[in-house]
Order: sequence, then structure tokens, then C-alpha cells
Amino acid sequence: MRLEVPRYATLLQSSSLNYSFSGTGVNVVSALTRYGHKGFLLTVLPDNPLGDAAIAYLRRLGIQTDYAARGGRYIGSYFLEHGFGARPSRVTYTDRWGSSFNTAEFDDEWFKAAVAEIDAIHFCGITLAMNDGVRAAMKRLGRAAKAAGKTVIFDCNYRPSLWGDGGYELAKPHYEEMLELADIAFMNERDAIHILGMTTSEQNRADQLRELIPQAAQRYKLNTVAGTHRSINGDNTHSLTGYMYKGGEFHFSNQLTFAVYDRVGAGDAYASGIIHGELQNASPSHTVEFAAAAAMLAHTVAGDTPLATEGEVLEAMGKEIRDISR
Repeated sequence: MRLEVPRYATLLQSSSLNYSFSGTGVNVVSALTRYGHKGFLLTVLPDNPLGDAAIAYLRRLGIQTDYAARGGRYIGSYFLEHGFGARPSRVTYTDRWGSSFNTAEFDDEWFKAAVAEIDAIHFCGITLAMNDGVRAAMKRLGRAAKAAGKTVIFDCNYRPSLWGDGGYELAKPHYEEMLELADIAFMNERDAIHILGMTTSEQNRADQLRELIPQAAQRYKLNTVAGTHRSINGDNTHSLTGYMYKGGEFHFSNQLTFAVYDRVGAGDAYASGIIHGELQNASPSHTVEFAAAAAMLAHTVAGDTPLATEGEVLEAMGKEIRDISR
């Protein structure tokens, strides 16, 4: 659950919060449903009115809730303070350790039923940061999907505040297990260096990316690796370039520069664009441009969850800034 301080106020200043339900799984699956796919969320939600509200929210997004189990009393949440100018946005996590999801027992029959119904499954490093029980369940589900010939997707999504002191060393073996299961991975050169312990003599990020990502793809037998590079400009606009490494070649999107309304969830929008292209067997050059445009559009709406349709993303790829659509 996202608890958002209105506009650009801080928690110290505000006496009200707006709430919604989100998370990487919600964001990616809901975006894919907007592109015409059928998407499920495997989760555990409280068996109380808060869980009812979350279920209703997921259904409004078009997400199938067949595999949203109920149990426990709490939901993981975070407080969001929007940054402005020199002050960055800030996320404060709470309630995660005692949440219904984090304390659940995950049944293999539940996993088996889900795997039989899907073509691809998306995992996230944020979930991997929970506890040993969740990590073990995540790996069991990943192995079941891999054995069934499904496409396995892993987004590194490393969050320092969730792993704590010595987090990179703690995370490394778990990340490596998930990457060995994955067909598609989302990562960049910083993940390769800090989490996987890979080394490079290059100083420039772009050069590091070109050196390390092919090595990671070979080491973990990844079909596709994708991610973004972002820069924040002096006028508070952001510039973003997407990349996709597939078949031994890099494919880069055009650099997109845009104003930002809400940044949270834009990486998930990019990931959903890549997944959509891969599921459609689109060309890498089209897929990376589509994903970058999807990420750009996600910056223009409030909330974590991408809302653009496939047609709207394709229109944004035309690069023409339009007035009111009438």
C-alpha cells in the first residue's frame, strides 16, 4: 500500500495521506493487461477490509485475482514524499516484515496450478529481500516455471534499505540463483558491479555497461538483458535511454527528455514494454523504443501504476507533442 503525502509536502508538514495499492508485480502485470495480455498476481493479502480494498483495486486495473490468497492481518506499505528541485523524493518502508505475504506458507499445489496457466512469470528483487521463507518459495516457483518451459523474468530491483548492512554480500547468492533461472533479466552495470561482484577498468557508465552486460548474459545464460540509464537535468527534466542486449547485440532507444509528474513505477513501465515486445517476438529495436516511450509516459501520471495503452505508447513513439485530443 502506497501512502502518499499530497503534492510536494513532507511527512513533517502534512496531516493527510492518499492511499493506493501498488508494487512491482502490480505495476508490471497491470501494464501488460493494458497491452492486451491476461495477467495474474500471485500474492497473499489480509483477510479483512484492507485486503478487500486491495482486491477491488487490482480488479479495477484488470488484474486477475485467482491466485491472490487471503490470510493474516497486515499489508506491506510505504510512505512517499515527492521531491522537488534539489530535494529528492523519499520512500520509507513499513509493516513489511509482519505482512500477510511475508508470513505466509506457500503451497506447491498453488504454484503448480498457476504455472500451468501462464506463458511467462515475473519475479522481483524487492520480493527477494523479504525473508528466507519467501526467498525459498520464490525459488521453488521459479524452478517449477523453468521446468515447465515457461519464460522466467527477473528484475534485480535492489533496494539498500531492505537488505540492510552488508546487503550486497547477503543478496549475491540469491540473485545468482534467480538469474540462473531467468530467460529475461532487468539490470544495469551497477547491479553487475555491486551485487554480482563483477569488475571493470572502465570509468564511464556506458562503457561499463557495454563490457559487463554481455559477460553477465553469458555467465547466467540469459536470452535478453534490459535496463535504462537516466540523468536529471538542471531544469528538473529527466533524460532516459533504454537498452536491450539480445543475440550478442546491444540495441538502444533514442534519448527521451521529459518533465516529471511522478517518477515512482517508471522502471516497471519500461520492464512491461520489454516483456510485451518479447512475448510478441517484436524486433529488439522496436521493443526498446516502445519500452522507453512507456517509461516516459509513466512519469506523466500520478501513482506507481502505468496506465498507457499500447496505442498511446505507439503514439508517443512518434515524438510529436500534441495539444488536447478532441
